[in-house]
Amino acid sequence: MPVKVENLTHIYMKDSVFEHVAIDNISFEIQDGEFIGLIGHTGSGKSTLIQHLNGLLKPDSGKIFVDGAELNTKDVQMKKIRQKVGLVFQYPEYQLFEETVYKDVAFGPQNLGLSEDEVDKRVREAIDLVGLNFDMISNISPFELSGGQKRRAAIAGVLAMEPGVLILDEPAAGLDPKGRDEILGGIKALHEKQKITVVLVSHSMEDIANLVDKVLVMNKGKIAFFDTPRNIFKEAETLEKIGLGVPQVTYLVRELRKKGFEISDCINIDEAKNELLKLFKR
Repeated sequence: MPVKVENLTHIYMKDSVFEHVAIDNISFEIQDGEFIGLIGHTGSGKSTLIQHLNGLLKPDSGKIFVDGAELNTKDVQMKKIRQKVGLVFQYPEYQLFEETVYKDVAFGPQNLGLSEDEVDKRVREAIDLVGLNFDMISNISPFELSGGQKRRAAIAGVLAMEPGVLILDEPAAGLDPKGRDEILGGIKALHEKQKITVVLVSHSMEDIANLVDKVLVMNKGKIAFFDTPRNIFKEAETLEKIGLGVPQVTYLVRELRKKGFEISDCINIDEAKNELLKLFKR
C-alpha cells in the first residue's frame, strides 16, 4: 500500500513561547510493498511523523495520502485508515490486557464487527505470522510469555487487523539478543511473505542495513537523506555530524582503507566476511 506525504509541517504549542516545529515542510513517497527504515537523533521528528501516517496527529499544513486517499478530509473515515495503517509503539507488550493471548489478538477484529469465523481465522493467521505456536500460547495469559513472545503477541494484535502498512517504532528495544533476533527475523519474514509496506524506526544502523530497502534520515524536522542503505552509509561524516552513525563493519572497512587495503564498501557482516576472505587470498 503506497504512502505519499506532501509539504507536511507540524508545530507543537503553536503561537506560544514554547512553540516547536517538529516537522518542517517535508515531502516523500513510499511505494507499495517497500521496507523503509526511519532514523534520526532524538527529537528529529521521527515519532511525530509516524503518528501522522495513520492520522493520530493532524498536520498544521500539508497533505498525507494512504493508498490514494487523503487523510484528515471529510470524505475519509479515519477508522478505516487506522485499519489500513497499523502502528506498533515502543514496548507494545504494555498494551496487552486480555485474559488470554487469543482474546487479546481477537480484540481488534471483533471491534470491526467481523463474524466469529473470520475473527478466528485472522487470529490464527496473525499468531502464525509472528512465529508463535497457536496451540501452545492461545489460551494462556499474555503475561506468562517471555519478553520476546509478548512483543510478538502484541504485533499479532495489529496484524490481525490486516493492515496494508505496518509501522514499528523500535520493535526490538529492550530485548535480549535472542528476543531481538526473533522479532526482527519475524518482521523480515512477514514482509517477504505478505508484501506489505513496512516502516521501521530504529537506532540500530546494523538492523537498518540488514533489513530495509530505503532509509529516510530525519534531522531537526527535515529530511536529510532518502536513499538506499548503501548510499546512505557512504555519508558517514555527515551522519556523524547529525548525531547518527553507520554500521560497525562500515567503520572497519574505512579504517582498513586508511591502512592501504583495497576493500569494497560493506554495510553488513556477510559482506565484510566476503571482502576479508578476498584479502586473505591475495
